[in-house]
Amino acid sequence: MATLQVLFGACAAVYVLLPALIVARARHATAWLMVACCLMTAAWAAANTIDLPNGLRALPSALDLVRALFWYGFVLHLYRRTVSPDQAGRGFLLIGGIAMVLAGAAIALEWDGSAARPSLLTLSIVVRLGIAVCALLLIENLYLNLPEHSRWHVALPCVMLGGLACFDILLCADLVLFQKPSMSLTGAQAVAMIIVAPLLGVAASRDRNWRIELQLSRTAVFHSATLILSGAVLLALSAAGEVFRQFGADWGWMAEVSLFFAALIGIGMLLTSGSARSRLRRMVVEHFFARRYDYRVQWLDCIDTLSDTKSQGRTALHTRVIRAMADVVDSPNGVLFLRDGGVGAFQWSGSWNMPASAAVPPDHPVVGAMQDGQWIAVLDGTAGVQTAPLDQLGRLWLAIPLVTGGQQIGVVLTGPPRAPFQLDQEVFDLLRIVGREVATYVAEQRATRVLMQTRQLHDYGKRFAFVAHDIKNVSSQLSLLLSNAERHIANPAFQKDMLETVGASVQKITALLRRLDAPAADRAPAALAPVPQLEALVATYGRVRRAPLSIEHDGSTATVAIGADAFETAITHLLNNAIEASGGLPVLIRVRHEVKQVVIEIVDQGPGMTPDFIRDRLFQPFGTSKRDGSGIGAFQARELLREGGGDVSVTSTGGRGTTMRVVLPRADLGDAGVDVSAFASLALLREEVP
Repeated sequence: MATLQVLFGACAAVYVLLPALIVARARHATAWLMVACCLMTAAWAAANTIDLPNGLRALPSALDLVRALFWYGFVLHLYRRTVSPDQAGRGFLLIGGIAMVLAGAAIALEWDGSAARPSLLTLSIVVRLGIAVCALLLIENLYLNLPEHSRWHVALPCVMLGGLACFDILLCADLVLFQKPSMSLTGAQAVAMIIVAPLLGVAASRDRNWRIELQLSRTAVFHSATLILSGAVLLALSAAGEVFRQFGADWGWMAEVSLFFAALIGIGMLLTSGSARSRLRRMVVEHFFARRYDYRVQWLDCIDTLSDTKSQGRTALHTRVIRAMADVVDSPNGVLFLRDGGVGAFQWSGSWNMPASAAVPPDHPVVGAMQDGQWIAVLDGTAGVQTAPLDQLGRLWLAIPLVTGGQQIGVVLTGPPRAPFQLDQEVFDLLRIVGREVATYVAEQRATRVLMQTRQLHDYGKRFAFVAHDIKNVSSQLSLLLSNAERHIANPAFQKDMLETVGASVQKITALLRRLDAPAADRAPAALAPVPQLEALVATYGRVRRAPLSIEHDGSTATVAIGADAFETAITHLLNNAIEASGGLPVLIRVRHEVKQVVIEIVDQGPGMTPDFIRDRLFQPFGTSKRDGSGIGAFQARELLREGGGDVSVTSTGGRGTTMRVVLPRADLGDAGVDVSAFASLALLREEVP
């Protein structure tokens, strides 16, 4: 017994001197709380050194409970230093109040000697175990969720208080198992208190404020709280079942199993309830975090929702926009209204878990409440705001303007949240930020849609220009036919050629109209043998126009992946240019087959072109040097060849003629049979060159 007195006396001395050292270095709230804890520890140790009368035998045990409460309060204080006091105060007071009430009851029971033999159901042991376990939980969250640079400040207090909590659990377990206190463990407790005292002194000297920026994972805290609550419910029902089994005779076991099953079903229902999960999440946030939102998570969620990464683009744009705004305030529904140019009525653009609505006029009370997009209007509880047509949407809560470029392009109306909460400036600021991001996204989507429409109109305009150019050639050909008919109408050969030409003109106009209706991407390329088509074209030009054309080739039968109409149109434009430039001199077509491509060269003996003209005007639409030209032919030829995967290049020298070099990729589809005579007849329809 003397040994225990010496150990506890030394412990009391240490914890009397330690406060003096702490106060000498700092006098802030954390330091004073540490002093109170040390003095209470000294009082507890001193009580264990004195032989107390029978009426005070429970004093050491009572002081031990109070000491544990003081150190637990110190852990809560460190934890609270990372959370806004106005949000965390109610939770801390509730926890502390419950612990104090239970501790007072336990002390009262031990003081009057009415406490039962030590067991897991003894109130004093339950309080000690609860305090120790909660302390370990707080210490674990405090340490593990801190960044590396902040752990240095709390490492020693965490080691000290965690070690004392573990020692308290060991003492309680020993007391329950052996039904009496262990003198060895009791003495070791005093030694343990002396050992950790220097750690507390060093920790106090490291940081005078002990204010740490705690960065907890809200998801982890939410799931931990869910598991703790679920476990508490199961334990409570198990205890009730144990009572039934003790006093209920035969039906006790049945009642225990039934309660346990009912608890599992109830927990499952709560876990799958959006409202219950929202309320639990709101409670965790309000009592354990300084800020309502984890802005990194909120921003990532907003981007994921707008980009629709989870459903891979299958969710409609209006649903994504509404959800991005509604998720901020945990609302289960909403409706989107948009308008063009920042003026006019707000047109209904989509709903999420809400019915459709008519347009909202610009003089509607909701529009006025937003003050041109400067304010987020709270609709719930505001009289005279939710008038027609919004009265058909059910209960509305917030009107969030979508503002970009200084203009309000829309508004998102959300329903009430799953779990009610108090709106504050943090909520409004985040809604404004997300609203601007959403508005920018909507504006960009609109601009993309307008750009796509513009490109479609551009493609249609280009196809129309090509068709108009080719129709002009058909018209020129028919005009030439009529002028010759006056002199050669009685000639049977001319009559035959006239019928063939008119038939080819009809076919050509039909093909041009078909090309105008179908984009180039919808016209599947065919495998075309270029040499037979070129030979037929040379023969037709020589017969009809008396043009001095000749062709040279290597005899290969390779094919190219381009449609017959596109190939014929492109080559005819280039041949017409070469014939007009040569002024009656011979024009040569050379065909060369290479490993991966077919090269067609059209060589004329005209005056040639300057490099500036080739660079700036040859392949530019409407860039022509001829009085009656449209400047479309060369541009159309290059575009058609490029659509077939090929290209055209020019080599020209002043006074030495020009070489147009056409390159087309070879096809692996084999030779394709094409009506050569029809192809040659269509070639007659091109007369105009740029």
